[in-house]
Amino acid sequence: MKNESNFKPLSGYLMLLVCFGFLLAIVYSGMQKELIILIPLVVVFLFSIIGFMIVNPNESMVLVLFGTYTGTVKENGFFWVNPFFSRKKISLKARNLNGTPLKVNDKIGNPIEIAAVIVWQVKDTFKAAFEVDDYVQYVHIQSEASVRHLAGICPYDNFEEETAEVTLRGGSEKVNRMLEEELNERLAPAGIIVIEARISHLAYAQEIAGAMLQRQQATAIVAARKQIVEGAVGMVEMALHKLSEKKVINLDEERKAAMVSNLLVVLCGDRNVSPVINAGTLHN
Repeated sequence: MKNESNFKPLSGYLMLLVCFGFLLAIVYSGMQKELIILIPLVVVFLFSIIGFMIVNPNESMVLVLFGTYTGTVKENGFFWVNPFFSRKKISLKARNLNGTPLKVNDKIGNPIEIAAVIVWQVKDTFKAAFEVDDYVQYVHIQSEASVRHLAGICPYDNFEEETAEVTLRGGSEKVNRMLEEELNERLAPAGIIVIEARISHLAYAQEIAGAMLQRQQATAIVAARKQIVEGAVGMVEMALHKLSEKKVINLDEERKAAMVSNLLVVLCGDRNVSPVINAGTLHN
């Protein structure tokens, strides 16, 4: 497999002077009506003009002579090359690929929507020009395949797979790094490097989005309730300890149970409680 090689072309300004000399010779031959000299000079002049080319910054020109790769011009400027060279312009600028959301199944089988933003650049012009048919289309197809493969090996979250080390929703940096590495491996045959790759869109598919949202809300409520109960138990324990330590009141087991019940209702309830004043004793 060949790799890219640099080609050093002639200065276009120097050849412009040469062509100007040909033009003067053509005018002089025309004035002298020397057709034997005039016709070859016109042919050479027109043929020489074809060899001029301009290479803009962050662009390259791939040169091929009769089916043989000659080299690539990456230096920007005004140049002249053999007019028989066929030329193909390839941009070296960094490009963005904003992928459209794909509907795929994650590792567990849940339907999700996922998309990625990829920044890529041509590194080897020979591979980009000759190893693949259309390197831009190649990037689009391989990027979509990489995103699908990534979604298939990672779960959306760890609700159903609690032992998952990397999830699409929680492991953003690791997921992006995995995507970037796979893209570089897939796009290397086309001479393309991936500068950055990030997940830009991630959501459950519409048919399960509502159910998953309810599940996430339920999980959040359970976690909040757990924290509230733990705090309430600690506060009740502290209250009983302080009452006993300072000997404010002597509570038997039945009164302690009633007090614990009342405190837990007050601390754990999600609504404001209405106090009831007991004018008698606990037993009346």
